[in-house]
Amino acid sequence: MVGPRLRALRRERGITLAALAAATGISESTLSRLEGGRRRATLELLLPLARTYDVPLDDLVGAPRTGDPRIHLKPIRRFGMVFVPLSRRPGGTQAFKMIIPARPEPLEPDPQTHEGSEWLYVLNGRLRLVVGERDLVLPPGEAAEFTTSLPHWLGGADGGAVELLVLFDPQGVRAHVRRGA
Repeated sequence: MVGPRLRALRRERGITLAALAAATGISESTLSRLEGGRRRATLELLLPLARTYDVPLDDLVGAPRTGDPRIHLKPIRRFGMVFVPLSRRPGGTQAFKMIIPARPEPLEPDPQTHEGSEWLYVLNGRLRLVVGERDLVLPPGEAAEFTTSLPHWLGGADGGAVELLVLFDPQGVRAHVRRGA
């Protein structure tokens, strides 16, 4: 059903009916009836909601996935590294596979700062991570988390290639890891 899906999405995003009405131009009463299943979902109502939530229309109506199930990732090359986006939703936490190529001569660290928070997990290779005054080497299977307002730099520890999973949040929200019950 569309209504409960819309209500759950609105609550997950922390948006009030009044704020959603202002953003979409749909009255609060219509939104309430739509979420409660007392109003039929039409394209006229769903399109502004999809734009406001920045989600595909198929996600709003729970349409089954069709066609090619593969994800076609477009690598981004920056700072001599390759970033493969693993998440599609703009804003909030972004997931990347990061590849630091092998280098015959190790680079000299050039720490940088920017807004946000980063969590990383080493898949392959040995990562040299410089954060503030700390200079660490992380082998495969190790993870690190830090605020990117601290000067930081990532590179290969021994000249070999390094593959990482990276979660980056531009607002500085830290990752929450829970252990199994």
